[in-house]
Amino acid sequence: MPIRLAELWRYPVKSLAGERLRRVTVDLRGLEGDRLWALVDPDGGIASGKTTRRFRSVPSLLHHRSHLDGREPVVTLADGRSARAGSAELSALVAEIAPPGWSLQREDRTPHFDAGPVHLVTTVTLATLSKVAGEPIPVERLRPNLLLEVDHTAPFPEDEWLGRTMLLGAVELRILDRTERCAMVGHAQSSLEANPTLLKTIGRINHACAGVYAEATVPGVLNEGDIARLS
Repeated sequence: MPIRLAELWRYPVKSLAGERLRRVTVDLRGLEGDRLWALVDPDGGIASGKTTRRFRSVPSLLHHRSHLDGREPVVTLADGRSARAGSAELSALVAEIAPPGWSLQREDRTPHFDAGPVHLVTTVTLATLSKVAGEPIPVERLRPNLLLEVDHTAPFPEDEWLGRTMLLGAVELRILDRTERCAMVGHAQSSLEANPTLLKTIGRINHACAGVYAEATVPGVLNEGDIARLS
């Protein structure tokens, strides 16, 4: 069975829930508009599900979502209220998500990505996690850009792709590294209850890794259903 692009996802505002796409342009930065904006505190800290040197933990981020309207992000709260970047209403919405003084900012010199611009996960990895966890693990838990449908006997087939090149549709990707998961995989979302044991499960069976990061070496357009070939 060939490797097939089953689902395409983009997250215009980092750490918020995103949008499923049928078609997207990929350039050397990654998917067009992906994580191009973020909620940022007065000191430059970026809203996330964890606290590090760069990131600041903000609760309940995944209950809210974002999508692109043209070239601008639209933020939608869990209760359905929405506002477009640059509008007067947006500041009020941001104030309900994050503490006082935070704002929505476009990426400047430092990329908002954690470790790689394009995030890939296979259907086999989701099936492996679902079997071990004893419950379905939907793709939204792992937040990839690309969900790849594969038929493979290894429990985490993408782990074997490190250093290889993937031609997916018109786009060429170089597989960089495994994706080390954080507590965000178990956070509650608008349609999902919290799963506080999922990170421990991934840690126990695959050193806390599920999925891989990649970078585009040849840009182009991706379409759901595109077939991939590994070199």
